[in-house]
Amino acid sequence: MAKKVAVCLSGCGFLDGAEIHEATFTLLALDQAGAEIICCAPSSVKLEVVDHAAQKPTGETRDVLTESARIARGEIKPLSQVNAKAIDALIFPGGFGAAKNLCTFATEGANCKVNPEVESLVSDMLEMRKPIGAICIAPAMLARIVGRKNIPARLTIGTDAGTASAVNQMGAIHCDCPATEMVADEEHKVVSTPAYMLAQGPAEVFAGVKKCVDKVLAMA
Repeated sequence: MAKKVAVCLSGCGFLDGAEIHEATFTLLALDQAGAEIICCAPSSVKLEVVDHAAQKPTGETRDVLTESARIARGEIKPLSQVNAKAIDALIFPGGFGAAKNLCTFATEGANCKVNPEVESLVSDMLEMRKPIGAICIAPAMLARIVGRKNIPARLTIGTDAGTASAVNQMGAIHCDCPATEMVADEEHKVVSTPAYMLAQGPAEVFAGVKKCVDKVLAMA
């Protein structure tokens, strides 16, 4: 039977939402493995909207769910409608949206707060011992949740010392890792890969994401 995997997006575009390569490669790897994909996102206002050509905020207001639907080709569920009992695994692509819209890590670092819907679903997955994948900067958001639960999960965001220090400060255990690899915490069923925190291009991102996805599915 196909594994049901929820992919939680955070908008569309690496500066203010989900990183499109990372999200697309996640969907590709899941589809290659024959998984049933459920795209989802919180219905909330984005922290900011960024013009990706100028790389400057536009001052607009947009909804995270509406923007995420661009990547999902319209097939998307509000995060509030995703139940941990109905899925086998959960994956978070990266992009600044994970640090801006799913939590406040971009502005508050180790003192960040996590979107309540995100924290609730992740908490349920951890309690049910169902696997969670986190890509790029998304492990920093995950670190905040596992830390609050006193779960010393092993995570990676690559090799950036400042972000790694924040991950450790929040209660997770950071492990250095190249872009083409992943870190799997077998005990807590958490898998992470650096992607564009380190990668020099799409090929390196796909290599790491594919390994992350395959491990998540193997744990499911």
